[in-house]
Amino acid sequence: MILTVTLNAALDLTYRVPRLQPHASHHVTAATERAGGKGINVARVLAALGHTTVVTGFAGGATGETLRRLLAETVPGDGGHLADHLVPIIGTTRRTVAVVDAATGDTTQLNEAGPDVTAEEWASFTDTYARLLREARAVALCGSLPPGVPVGAYAHLVRQARAARVPVLLDTSGEPLRRGIAARPDLVTPNTAELAALTGSTEPLRAALDARRRGAHAVAATLGPEGVLAVTPDGTWRAAPPRRLTGNPTGAGDSAAAGLLSAWLDGLPWPDRLARAVALAAATVKAPTAGAFDAGTYTDLLPQVKVTAA
Repeated sequence: MILTVTLNAALDLTYRVPRLQPHASHHVTAATERAGGKGINVARVLAALGHTTVVTGFAGGATGETLRRLLAETVPGDGGHLADHLVPIIGTTRRTVAVVDAATGDTTQLNEAGPDVTAEEWASFTDTYARLLREARAVALCGSLPPGVPVGAYAHLVRQARAARVPVLLDTSGEPLRRGIAARPDLVTPNTAELAALTGSTEPLRAALDARRRGAHAVAATLGPEGVLAVTPDGTWRAAPPRRLTGNPTGAGDSAAAGLLSAWLDGLPWPDRLARAVALAAATVKAPTAGAFDAGTYTDLLPQVKVTAA
């Protein structure tokens, strides 16, 4: 199975409005709610691709109960399975709100900080994580840290995975990324802003090379609508979709991470991994919510993704 960690899970609310205007009331034409947080989005895409996936992290309060109910309603793809091993906490799981402007396709995102996690709850999680690692083929550590969790949490979890000889993907930002990358994860998947904040360079290739020198075995930088740039021990590549798609980009980076992880476990070479990641990310833009992708768009785009040596 593939283990995904979402320490700051969220109940994702998505509202669609005809046009978003400051200082105005809006008629919501569609509203959805889903279990969310980066690792849960990754897990849902992996399950849709047919993988057995386990979700862990924290969930608490009425929002956490709703999140777990929605997670249980996830319908995986053929051969897929998604299991909930979230650790209960006293605090209330956060909410995120995405407002999609139908006129422009732009999305405005509002993210709550998350619940306070106690030292006892963190210890309970690390016990659960160690147990789940014993059966994991790979682990994805994703998203922000809630208050109370040590800033070096991901570095600790990366080291645990490496000690268990489980490949680990890290997708976070800021100081947790800086510390986590020093623990030598197998793959990091920052976006360009996260990469620039880590390295001080706004040039993606230079920044990705720097990130790899800081400890990552491989770096796959997501470039938004321009695709993915990967710096790996086997070479450096850029992958781009054949055309730009309009829609809701929330969760596209999570789908790219799921694509990279699944293709990695399928034994595919790097160019094919990147093609899958880019096609899934683009197909996510056409889906109504994060953690999902439009299957028809994915099938159509996959053979059209252009991968070139960088």
